[in-house]
Amino acid sequence: MKRMKNSFLRHGSFIILVALCATNALAQDHIRLKEAWGRIDYKGNPWVENVSRPNKISQGLQNRHIALWASHGYYYDQTKETWKWQRPYLFSTTEDLYTQTIVVPYLIPMLERAGAVVFSPRERDWQKQEVIVDNDTHPAPQYLEVNTQQRWSATSMPGFAQRKTVYNDGDNPFADGTARMAKTTKSERRSSLVSYQPNIPESGRYAVYVSYQTQKNSAPDAQYIVYHKGEATEFRVNQQMGGSTWVYLGTFDFDAGCSEQNRIVVTNYSKSKKTVVTTDAVRLGGGMGNIVRGGTVSNLPRCLEAARYYAQWAGAPYAVYSSKKGVDDYSDDINVRSLMSNWIGGGSMYMPTKEGLGVPIELSLAIHSDAGYKPDGESLIGPLAICTTAFNDGRLNSGISRMASKDFAADLLSNLIDDVQAKYHCFEARALWDRNYSETRLPEVPSAILETLSHQSFPDMRYGLDPNFRFTMARSIYKTILRFICEQHGRPFVVAPLPPVDFTMEWTDKDRIQLSWRPQQDEKEPSAKPQSYILYTAKGRNGFDNGQLIERGTTTTVKLEPGVQYNFRITACNKGGESLPSETLSATFNPLSEKQILIINGFTRLSSPAVVNNENEQGFNLWQDIGVSYGLTAGFSGNQVCFDRSTMGKGGEDGLGYSGNELEGHFIAGNSFDFPVSHTAVIASNQRYSVTSTSIEAVERGEVDLGQYDAIDLILGLQRNDGHSLEYYKTFTPRLQMALRAYMQTGGRLLVSGAFIGSDMTTPEEQGFLNNVLHVGYAPGDEVFGNNINGLGREFTIQRELNHRHYAVQHPEVLTPTGEAFCALAYSDGRSAGVAWQSPHSTARTFVMGFPLECIEGYADRADIMQGILAFLLPSEY
Repeated sequence: MKRMKNSFLRHGSFIILVALCATNALAQDHIRLKEAWGRIDYKGNPWVENVSRPNKISQGLQNRHIALWASHGYYYDQTKETWKWQRPYLFSTTEDLYTQTIVVPYLIPMLERAGAVVFSPRERDWQKQEVIVDNDTHPAPQYLEVNTQQRWSATSMPGFAQRKTVYNDGDNPFADGTARMAKTTKSERRSSLVSYQPNIPESGRYAVYVSYQTQKNSAPDAQYIVYHKGEATEFRVNQQMGGSTWVYLGTFDFDAGCSEQNRIVVTNYSKSKKTVVTTDAVRLGGGMGNIVRGGTVSNLPRCLEAARYYAQWAGAPYAVYSSKKGVDDYSDDINVRSLMSNWIGGGSMYMPTKEGLGVPIELSLAIHSDAGYKPDGESLIGPLAICTTAFNDGRLNSGISRMASKDFAADLLSNLIDDVQAKYHCFEARALWDRNYSETRLPEVPSAILETLSHQSFPDMRYGLDPNFRFTMARSIYKTILRFICEQHGRPFVVAPLPPVDFTMEWTDKDRIQLSWRPQQDEKEPSAKPQSYILYTAKGRNGFDNGQLIERGTTTTVKLEPGVQYNFRITACNKGGESLPSETLSATFNPLSEKQILIINGFTRLSSPAVVNNENEQGFNLWQDIGVSYGLTAGFSGNQVCFDRSTMGKGGEDGLGYSGNELEGHFIAGNSFDFPVSHTAVIASNQRYSVTSTSIEAVERGEVDLGQYDAIDLILGLQRNDGHSLEYYKTFTPRLQMALRAYMQTGGRLLVSGAFIGSDMTTPEEQGFLNNVLHVGYAPGDEVFGNNINGLGREFTIQRELNHRHYAVQHPEVLTPTGEAFCALAYSDGRSAGVAWQSPHSTARTFVMGFPLECIEGYADRADIMQGILAFLLPSEY
């Protein structure tokens, strides 16, 4: 890590000079347009609005509609009669997969939290399951109409129906069924409703889509209510636009099964006069590809397919998704991303002469990566921005100059260089191209392509595969979009804050806790200061609520109901929008217990896969360590096969970076930043303890008095200082060692679990901490095979296979007892998996595990093991 940083520092001043020169050149290329839209502006109701949101956005992207997509996707190649990616397997990914890892977890949420409505011509939901409820094919209770004064009746237009499992070229599911309508009422109490109650195959996160029809007298504020794990989130949908396609509302956690607690309701309540509400179908989840090409479907999740196939599933006209008449899917896909955006936005004031659905799309952006490398194997290729001004006499559909696209592209490039330089001291401005590209020629609004980096260049991908770098890129792009749109309309803007940090809680009374946090400063953005916060709460088995706005201070007090688990997360807000959420902390109050347990969330790591970089080899070793993504990822194709630096730039299987495909189509869980939830659940399963939790940062800053807790559960997960991550993720920092040493000297009881407890502590001082405080030893040895573990009167298994539900521990460690400690858990080969120690002189006890406790498969086994550990740490309670 130090070597990498020193290299950056040596070359930093040169790179900054190059970036500044490039930025100045871009700025001087032409005179920037000011307030390019002039009087053209949309001031009606947004297409979709979450009216349960507690914060008001006044200087962000509220009521702005943006078309955004992640480059290519899996498609059918007619010439080779096979399904394939549009770009090659390189460095364990393809461009088709990689760019989604910027857009889906980072960029789209940032824009939406700033108030924007984001349309994507590709499926956005990383979910293989798909559940559809429709009036044509589903009886009660899945589809249910409730009539009061105004009754539901059939519309005169065809609607959606899923009559087939797969669809051929030209099939339109939005022409196979019927839809329903009702006159509106201003009385919410007397409103009629339609309930869509899906039978959900497995619990998890699902995107929610609705469909309806746009009539001459459609309501601009149709009421939709999404019930998710017992909570209700209300939306207003402007049905005067966007009819007869899938309309995204949001993504929520749902329970498995068919329940009123997990359903979508549409009513005929509206504040408008003499209007109607229509309703057609509801869809949950992205699902699997169902478009037949060459006699087969892709057998991949729809979100990984090319936009051509999603456009057909979404009811787009044939001319939109098949401009090449069904004989060239590759070219179709390049064109459909822009053509579908035009179809969605056609007829609005931004595309007044285009025929379409009337959604006021005013900006279009395609996120790509590019090819290219530098022979030294050390220098970066960097980003490239593209626009097209020499088309249609230099005018867009509304009549404004296409030079607005050039301004947008130049801003994307210069701001990205500036933001990445400030954070990582790397990246050069590559070029700004004004050329004839489909994705910048066809859009009828200002548009750009951003080639974020080179997927063929190992130095680029060393950054690009790190989630922290992708966050920085996405935030830079979001800020450019914010500035550009607001400046083109002559509006002030404020940058949304960064997520709060140092989240913690402490007891203030027997049944009350005080939550506290700190704002995270954004040194580059003076306006990105929090003005308020939102506290999201989930109680018991329910999902998270819509949040409580906290307008003053950085603390709040919550009264806990006895025996109920509470989960909390915090976001920061200002006039520009809302940050991404903090980690999730949990608490539970047991009135019969005098023992208090503190959970410390020490698993904060985000990382690329293990890096290989020496004189002869370069690349990423997924088998050694696949890294840690921010939540779920769909970005990996397979393990890298060729590491030979001498084959740099060569295509095919014997070229540097060539990788396998065994992981394509698989979603892989990473760090969900909520593991105190599962730990609290198993600690509280016997109703003997009160539990709170805290971030590791609050402990290291000395904000938590560890001495007041009877036992501590330290979650380390996949935490480690791996030497290649862009941030520092040490298991036991000097400050944490000091705090834990002091706690144990007072007779503390400590549980520690993680995958790198031994291997991350290498210096004599660190090994001394392991031996003398945790009472374990570690020596690198043979790989642990199998996933079975014995101990505490039980045999159980741990999650070692990559999967979409929970992160896997690829390499559990063998930790050996030292001194009077003993082996309490053993792998199937007899080697030590967990070590227990009891002080002969005080109440001090430790239990240290060579794998993360949360990776124990099955709630019952996890709870039993935790209770066995607590019986050892706190014997007076048993």
